[in-house]
Amino acid sequence: MWSLIAYNNQKIPLYQKIMLLIEEQIKIGNLPVGSPIPSERKLAELLEVNRSTVTRAFEELSDRGIIIRKKGSGSYVNTEKWGLQTQPIINWQPLFGVNTAIEKSPYQRKIDALKKSGKMQTYLDLSNGDLPTDLVPALKTPELSWGELIQKENEMTTNQLGILSLRQSVQRHLAKTYQMKVPLEEILITSGTQQGLFLIAQGLLKPGDTIGVEAPSYFYSLPLFQATGVRIVPLPIDKEGVMMGPLAEACLNYSIKMIFINPIFQNPTGSIMSFERKAALLEFCQLRRIPIVEDDVYGGLNFSTDEVTPLKKMDQKNQVIYLGSLSKYVGQHLRIGWMVAPQNIVTQLAHIRHQIDSGLSVLPQILADTFLVKDFVSQQARLKKELSKRAEYAEDWLTERFSDKVQFDEVKGGYHLYARFPELDVKAFNKLLDDLLDENIIVGEGQFFGDTVPGMRISFGHAANKESMAYFSLKS
Repeated sequence: MWSLIAYNNQKIPLYQKIMLLIEEQIKIGNLPVGSPIPSERKLAELLEVNRSTVTRAFEELSDRGIIIRKKGSGSYVNTEKWGLQTQPIINWQPLFGVNTAIEKSPYQRKIDALKKSGKMQTYLDLSNGDLPTDLVPALKTPELSWGELIQKENEMTTNQLGILSLRQSVQRHLAKTYQMKVPLEEILITSGTQQGLFLIAQGLLKPGDTIGVEAPSYFYSLPLFQATGVRIVPLPIDKEGVMMGPLAEACLNYSIKMIFINPIFQNPTGSIMSFERKAALLEFCQLRRIPIVEDDVYGGLNFSTDEVTPLKKMDQKNQVIYLGSLSKYVGQHLRIGWMVAPQNIVTQLAHIRHQIDSGLSVLPQILADTFLVKDFVSQQARLKKELSKRAEYAEDWLTERFSDKVQFDEVKGGYHLYARFPELDVKAFNKLLDDLLDENIIVGEGQFFGDTVPGMRISFGHAANKESMAYFSLKS
């Protein structure tokens, strides 16, 4: 285990070889999250090197958040994986020559192996956060002459924000869904929220900047922040959203440039930020001049609550960048979303996009425009009804399968149910995940979203009916 032989041919300093060795032991599972690392003196003896060389390696790993050094106690693998990504994945000066991508857990590697094996069709995949194929609508292609299509293309050349008719449809959609009035010049059409986030990271942040992200959150699993060298600080959440005490403490310890939140049917927890917490967050960030990015892709899918007011609607100081998308209504094959932000911001980001990829294709925008005008309301009603039923199937299954071991809140909308197992240690929870896999059931591991408490995300849209849930859970 503790040998540098594998790195003999690498022309890098000795302390960097020790760093590679420790990271490799973490990667393959010999050093689990939270486990102790041999002391500097002991490791120096094992590797037959000077202690000062090991000390330097430990200092570098600590600075990058890979390990935690506790005075008088020793060094441990960081339990809060948020600190792991402190350098860009794309690095033209490879100081360490290591792969800094987020390391996958043993469970996640098993899922990857399943996908490669071609056996996924025999599994109930409750980790899949996409719209199930049986709920994807049949999109209608409008009749357009070649001249009309050319006219739309010319429109995109002169106006990089997106075709006018789609921006108008988005404007009406926001007014009808949330009673939110948005100036047309503040709407930028994107190819989904991922592109919106990418443009923000490229245009409004720089390498080394620190951002605050909900913990747990799907934002944590996105490689785009790591690719731009942005540091991530976790902001703990409760049932009402981002907790203000830890947020204030984080702002004292770090120079936070921007906060990213998913306040309505949050991914993965499904929680809804309360009105009072939204107001407090806006006030707090206004005083400190911290912009907020709000990802709202689930807000229109409420089952049993009216508490779906976007933060952007409450924003009186233009401090919120709002992101929306159609993917949760029509599936991933139509990647169209929108950003709502101050006019100078959307203009700047549209220009950046134009420099990178020459803008958006017109045809997907035309399809999205037609869907919003003609089919959105009926598809929204269909999804609310069907997803609500499937959420009940998942709730019943969790209760019957795990009894008093599991804790979760009633689903009020969106795509996801989050179940926690606070009484299980890491070993017991890993066994639980493996048991489910033996029963041909795949779930979203909480660790993937940066959670430090044993938990799983259930994307209940794929729980098609009670019979399928019962079949898979009893299959073993």
